[in-house]
Amino acid sequence: MDLPALQHRLRAFAAERAWQPYHTPKNLAMALMVESAELLELFQWLTPEESARLTADPAQRERVADELADVLLYLLQLADHTGIDLHEAVERKLLKNAAKHPAPAAMQEPHSLK
Repeated sequence: MDLPALQHRLRAFAAERAWQPYHTPKNLAMALMVESAELLELFQWLTPEESARLTADPAQRERVADELADVLLYLLQLADHTGIDLHEAVERKLLKNAAKHPAPAAMQEPHSLK
């Protein structure tokens, strides 16, 4: 997935509709949360087992896919409008997470054959 190309497409899409005045970081962050809530709503009240099976139904799978796409598209727009390079941010965050939550020692050591 080429994130900069997607961001370019989203900028063009918004420009064609004269939406730029509304695409402020605050508004995009709020829209991202609304779309996240719509994704959450699809899983609300389901048991863990039901939630794991939800996308087995083609209609539900499409609904989940649509909401995931909406979340990603708003996230890309928010990153674009704030000048955040998501690739760099993700790499830095993964390093921070690895330092904060190291793997158990047993998983870090290679297993020797006896």
